[in-house]
Amino acid sequence: ILVFLSIILTDCKIYSFTGASISPETKTFSVEYFQNNAPIASPSLSNNLTEKLKQRFLNQTQLKYTNSNGDLQFKGYISNYSITPIAIQSNETAAMNRLTISVFVEFYNQQDPKYNFQTTFSRYEDFNSNIDFSSIEESINEKIIDYIIDDIFNKSVVNW
Repeated sequence: ILVFLSIILTDCKIYSFTGASISPETKTFSVEYFQNNAPIASPSLSNNLTEKLKQRFLNQTQLKYTNSNGDLQFKGYISNYSITPIAIQSNETAAMNRLTISVFVEFYNQQDPKYNFQTTFSRYEDFNSNIDFSSIEESINEKIIDYIIDDIFNKSVVNW
């Protein structure tokens, strides 16, 4: 059984317990700073997104980080940061609001270009309109960023 599993797991890709399948030739990754191109956004959003993406790959893969020209390359920008009312009540006020964050990502796989992509990832979180947004903004941003990082990670290296 061990011989069979070792053949299966080393055939063409390296599989990890995170679900990532990364070519054995792939050794490094790079992440360019994700600029905020949205009209409004939290000042720390760009930095948090960039750093969390780096940390995901450092923590869940064997890849080494390099400042530029990694075997896997990520670049992009925050394209949308908006709050919209939802759940309109009979008195025409919103009971809930929705924060939506969208991030445009360019991904380049130098070892296997068929996995390259340019995609916008968008996630949202609803919150009660009676709550002062500034008091919950950071925690909502963190949650949405985590979802977007999951989506980026899955699309780039979880090739199921």
